Amino acid sequence: MLLLALDTATPAVTVALHDGRGVIASSSQVDARRHGELLLPAIDRVLAEAGLKLDAVTGIVAGIGPGPYTGLRVGLMTAETFGLALGIPVHGVCTLDGLAFAADLEGPFVVATDARRKEVYWARYADSRTRLTDPAVDRPADIAAQVKGLPAVGAGALLYPGTFPKAHEPEHVSAAALARLAAEKLAAGEEFPAPRPLYLRRPDAQVPKNYKVVTPK
Repeated sequence: MLLLALDTATPAVTVALHDGRGVIASSSQVDARRHGELLLPAIDRVLAEAGLKLDAVTGIVAGIGPGPYTGLRVGLMTAETFGLALGIPVHGVCTLDGLAFAADLEGPFVVATDARRKEVYWARYADSRTRLTDPAVDRPADIAAQVKGLPAVGAGALLYPGTFPKAHEPEHVSAAALARLAAEKLAAGEEFPAPRPLYLRRPDAQVPKNYKVVTPK
């Protein structure tokens, strides 16, 4: 087994290689505006660090969000392209699940990432491997009663201490955590969701109202 894991659902552009026993190389850079510029060099870098070529990869692990439209598209299109070119499976993993796994908390807690527009992407967890609620996007004030008193991780939780007073790191997801989680699930024979993006809301760019399509006669 050689898994190539990547995630671009948060400001972190993160990549890792997992050989079935552990993570053998990883890279993470935080830059919300350069996902497309940073992802492929990061993949080259982890392959070089491991002394391997892309054709040695047997599976792709892709963070499916939730996250912004542009960032998610970069990572998922790259994963799909590699999967098709190499003829290998692409396993979708919820980005919030990767953060929860990295947090390694035993009791109930919350994962929240920054959704911008003064909102967070969030979900509740029973433990680091068990999600209790579907991912959602909400204003922190609107979910305060649901998360009251619970520990929380993620950039969204750290941004709103009034709603998440027990917030702490990790701030962003790491591909190393995604890879470890995916390897564990594969070993247990678990199935993965299709690598389809969890957008949860419409993209910022919208077609103007009363837009007229002009076609040549």
